[in-house]
Amino acid sequence: MAQQQVASELKKMTAFIRQEALEKAREIQLKADEEFAIEKSKLVRAETTSIDATYAKKFKQASMSQQIARSTVANKTRLRVLGARQEVLDQLFEQARGKLGSYSSPGKGYQDICKKLLLEGLYALNESNVLVRARRKDHDTVKKSIPDAQKEYKEKMGKETQVKIDEKNDLPEGSSGGLYIIGGGGKIDINDTLEERLNLLSEDALPQLRLSLFGANENRRFTD
Repeated sequence: MAQQQVASELKKMTAFIRQEALEKAREIQLKADEEFAIEKSKLVRAETTSIDATYAKKFKQASMSQQIARSTVANKTRLRVLGARQEVLDQLFEQARGKLGSYSSPGKGYQDICKKLLLEGLYALNESNVLVRARRKDHDTVKKSIPDAQKEYKEKMGKETQVKIDEKNDLPEGSSGGLYIIGGGGKIDINDTLEERLNLLSEDALPQLRLSLFGANENRRFTD
């Protein structure tokens, strides 16, 4: 009986130890599974964050590239438009330059032009003696315009002025006409040639001309 009891006790102890071991193993496995799930979740979150950051960076880079591309295209388009507009303006002024000669043909019309150009010079110089330079072929027309200019100058300024044509220094025959008015004992000259008047017009009237031809610039916040 003693041996049977011992064997029974050993069997019970063995079963208990086995049961304890199985429960311990299950506990270890559950804990390992739990830790694995936690680590897996951390890794997934970290990888997801990394992927999100990578795609966010790529999206930002793509957006910047797209903005740069749009800006480049817009600038190129704007430059082409500005270039085309400038070509139109250049053509207009070139056509006007080609027609200047038609305004300096001998006659009453050109005589009136010479009178007005001379008066502008007289008012600007405000001197008692001035010289006028013109093309040789315009001398007769200029001489006819001088008395009318002197008369109007006297009426407006209340004093007389002497105007002489500079016979020794003519304007080039290839020019379009107009006058050079000399004062200050030869130290001051006013360029009132038709070419110079057109040059001044191309600068002073350019903003208004652009507005008339092409309309208001929507990108400009201020106007002259």
